[in-house]
Amino acid sequence: MSLNNLTPAKGSVFAKGKRVGRGQGSGKGGTATKGNKGAKSRSGYAKKIGFEGGQMPIQRRLPKFGFKNINRIEYVGLNLDRIQDMVNEGKITDTLSFEILVENGVVGKNELVKILGRGVLTAKLNVTVHKFTATAKNAIEAVGGVAVTL
Repeated sequence: MSLNNLTPAKGSVFAKGKRVGRGQGSGKGGTATKGNKGAKSRSGYAKKIGFEGGQMPIQRRLPKFGFKNINRIEYVGLNLDRIQDMVNEGKITDTLSFEILVENGVVGKNELVKILGRGVLTAKLNVTVHKFTATAKNAIEAVGGVAVTL
């Protein structure tokens, strides 16, 4: 073994690849295998997302659509059957207020609550929240409860 026949262990060195842009004598000088002119031959080239070679990109050809109402008020829906389940579990006795719902983790403190009419309510409750549907209000008052809007 001597210095002229030393080689790295098999698999320890990756292939170097082309040495481009190192003069005409290398065979890969001049344009450094990038071809002539155009964006791809220049330094700092990065293809933009959606670029179609100068053709008008599809996101600019298609029209905008949709509408977002900035004045929309979002309510968290709470159905009568869910309220009845809370009564059965003992979380509510005779009064259901927004504060009680927040304490039980049903809604967040910055959310608005709307009582919806799905299910059957058998407990007599004084319900105080932000909004009611007509069927929910009728169902609460039918069992002798009171529906108060905040």
